[in-house]
Amino acid sequence: MAKTQLNVRVDEGTARAARERALARGISVNRYIEELVRQDTGETGRTFVEAAADFMKQYESVFAEEFTETRGTRTGDGR
Repeated sequence: MAKTQLNVRVDEGTARAARERALARGISVNRYIEELVRQDTGETGRTFVEAAADFMKQYESVFAEEFTETRGTRTGDGR
């Protein structure tokens, strides 16, 4: 999807809150604002799925390692 630049002016408190929330979520302020707009316009399901996909991609190796290790030891028969 093509991106369009949008310039907005907000008071310093709002800007600080946006930066803090984005940082806490580990995303850019730009992405944080995009997600807020999507939520407001009813695209929360899509936003959730995108966030879940990002999470899975980020932790893919951890999940693979965990499930590979426990797969053989849970049943005791190597499955």
